[in-house]
Amino acid sequence: MNQPQIAPQTGGDFSKARIAYIEAGWHNDIVSQARVAFTEKVAEYGITAIDVYDVPGSLEIPLQAKLLAKTGRYDVIIACGLIVDGGIYRHDFVASTVLDAMMQVSLDSEVPVLSVVLTPHHFHEHDEHHGYFKTHFLKKGEEAANACIKTLINMQRLNQSSQA
Repeated sequence: MNQPQIAPQTGGDFSKARIAYIEAGWHNDIVSQARVAFTEKVAEYGITAIDVYDVPGSLEIPLQAKLLAKTGRYDVIIACGLIVDGGIYRHDFVASTVLDAMMQVSLDSEVPVLSVVLTPHHFHEHDEHHGYFKTHFLKKGEEAANACIKTLINMQRLNQSSQA
């Protein structure tokens, strides 16, 4: 994602923004770090309405996103998961399926679905990788928050221009 920082004084009013945050349960000690960073960062912009939905794994994210988008309650949906190679070559297929489906939900519903679903090339069940990915998910959570704010800014601009 690596987008530039957005200053909290953007002029936008995000206090009424409502976010759905979907979090996959596999490797939750790592994945949850993104939510921590995301929540802290969007709070700087006055966003406190974040509903968290836990799903068993990343494969369950798209359906949950679709159901949430259909409610009409959310301005943005964030999805977070870690898809790893567990020794069986299928993680690439799972990742592709999940991301393609998330994009389809976004296009069909016109509710932005932002991804923090990551698929590392190498992940091993040892302390070094756990530590690395915990830190990495903190960074990705902050990047997702920046993407969320930018998306909300663009949505506000679009709404203002359509009302003019």
